[in-house]
Amino acid sequence: MFDLLINTAHAAAEAPAQQPMWMNLLLPVVFVAIFYFLIIRPQSKRNKQHRAMVDGLTAGNEVVFAGGLIGRIKKVEGDYAVITLSNSTDVKVQRASVLMVLPAGTIDNI
Repeated sequence: MFDLLINTAHAAAEAPAQQPMWMNLLLPVVFVAIFYFLIIRPQSKRNKQHRAMVDGLTAGNEVVFAGGLIGRIKKVEGDYAVITLSNSTDVKVQRASVLMVLPAGTIDNI
């Protein structure tokens, strides 16, 4: 008896409607667009700003670098910069490790 009901139920079900091909491609395209605008584009914009900031470093700039130290750039030598941390302490760091250029006079006010 149950076998008869199951066959009837399967026979009564309608065949699913076929979707157009562009509907099948729409969802992956939407996901790629969301991924691009929320992740890739903002990250590349931040990288471009950081690269411009690093390329613009000059002697006398007050900077914060990746270790959290604050200092004044004494001289720039290629990919490295000599940072003065105090009157008697100079440190050579990679220019790419500079996180932020501070406004002039910030070190004196700390």
